[in-house]
Amino acid sequence: MVAAFETFETERLMLRPFQESDAPVQRQLWTERDVRVPAHRKIDADGHPTVDDITQWIRGERRRSGPRLLALVRKDTGDVIGYCGFVFHGNGAADEPEIAFELVQAVHGRGYATEAARAVVAWADAAGYRRLWATVRDWNAASRRVLARLGFDETGEIEPDEVHGDSLLTVREH
Repeated sequence: MVAAFETFETERLMLRPFQESDAPVQRQLWTERDVRVPAHRKIDADGHPTVDDITQWIRGERRRSGPRLLALVRKDTGDVIGYCGFVFHGNGAADEPEIAFELVQAVHGRGYATEAARAVVAWADAAGYRRLWATVRDWNAASRRVLARLGFDETGEIEPDEVHGDSLLTVREH
């Protein structure tokens, strides 16, 4: 029997469901995104999403069960540093999730994304998921390296975008 998709621990991290107190860090991620990221993934002209908007989203997420995004917490400090987990965006079959991860800039380059993503991929393998997906912008070399370490292969399927950079589809088959 595979454990529920609730909380994972790695050597340095705890992955857990979002708490309302995580909203300021999740909004920080929105403010730190690369200028090439599409507008729907950035703070808009009216300042949305606000911390309150994100708090409402977290309340909705807490009612969900099954694979979803989880907050990343450093065990040594208790700091929330981002998220990792699964979304279902329609790449592949309905039961084939897409892995997603994002960390605050202050902790980039320390292996946290790979460590967290390995934990959720291992859970997916144990749960019987045969295929996982990920999309990544062609310019996002760090995320592409993380995905490669996890065994994701670029499919050759590209969504061209001259403004924001091409979106590459990757897949990991178990």
